[in-house]
Amino acid sequence: MRETNWNDCLTDNSARTITPDIDRARALEQTAKDRIQVIAGINEKNCNFVFEDYYTSLLELLQAMAFKNGFNILNHICLGYYLRDILKREDLYFLFDDVRYKRNSLTYYGSKMDYETAKEAIEACKKIIRELSM
Repeated sequence: MRETNWNDCLTDNSARTITPDIDRARALEQTAKDRIQVIAGINEKNCNFVFEDYYTSLLELLQAMAFKNGFNILNHICLGYYLRDILKREDLYFLFDDVRYKRNSLTYYGSKMDYETAKEAIEACKKIIRELSM
């Protein structure tokens, strides 16, 4: 079954209730910050790779939040539903779902983004990261 909301994620065991894991959350938060700090700059040749780094940092941040709140989320779709249904950030969910789709196109289908699209996707990731870090 394909999940359509947070409850489906729990029912399908794509998300599980766990004991909050603060140490793991802190480690993931630090990894996300470190990954962003090593990004040198963006150009037409590296824009897809830079996007992937920002997307991965965003995933790490979302996972860290979930670990703090007692959830282990096993897929990107359910991370989106966590953002929408648990954190009540539907505005960020739509941005996340769009960058998730773009990342899947890169990773699983070899579809490269043009420079402008990659820059927009990177900005979307940055916005979500900023909003979640507040």
